[in-house]
Amino acid sequence: MRHMGGDALYLSPNEIGLGKRESIADVARVMSGYVDAIMARVFHHEHILQLAQWSTIPVINGLSDYNHPCQAMADALTIIEKFGSLNGLNISYIGDGNNVAASLLHICSILGANFTIASPIGYDINTDAFEVGLKLAKHSGAMIANLRDPHEAVRNAHVIYTDTWTSMGQEEETKVRETIFPPYQVNSRLVSEAHSDAIVMHCLPAHRGQELTDEVADGPHSVIFPQAHNRLHAQKAILTSLLGDL
Repeated sequence: MRHMGGDALYLSPNEIGLGKRESIADVARVMSGYVDAIMARVFHHEHILQLAQWSTIPVINGLSDYNHPCQAMADALTIIEKFGSLNGLNISYIGDGNNVAASLLHICSILGANFTIASPIGYDINTDAFEVGLKLAKHSGAMIANLRDPHEAVRNAHVIYTDTWTSMGQEEETKVRETIFPPYQVNSRLVSEAHSDAIVMHCLPAHRGQELTDEVADGPHSVIFPQAHNRLHAQKAILTSLLGDL
């Protein structure tokens, strides 16, 4: 907002008490009179939907337990910078089928990239999100695959994407996940099985030595820092699209 001449107000969870201190409907209607847009990072996706229902201004999903669309916009920009387009590329996501995986699936399905995910049993991508991806892919011609073997998943991959094994709100599962996910680590061996010019992506912050090795994170295939920079640019584009007429 400040890059584009506006201003921003930050309300922390303790200050806003979304759905606890005050109803979401009331928060949405009050904030609609104070600001021109709301970006909300929440745990429960239903809270985003309720904010959108009751607001009279644009509501941007900054993150929910279901998806992370702003991250996907930055991801698409990063891939386009490298390859020119997503259409026809092979995108492989390795690890927990979390909110980041869901939005990556959706944007790949919209833009015609073939999407493959490899996750351990019990950590699959949300069923509803996967069904949405399949429906979107019918229009773009993208191919969608859900596998167990990460080595199979990265064959012919132009992009290898990973994320933390334990997301926010899952901290009590950390020890268990650390015993399950090591075969899904993105390391030099795994990267060598993809296209020779493949890029490696991670939405950060990374737990180096777990889902991603230092050798890969700092190596020639890594685009994790340009990807991080593109969050700024992609989200300015979202704001410009929503607020450009103001």
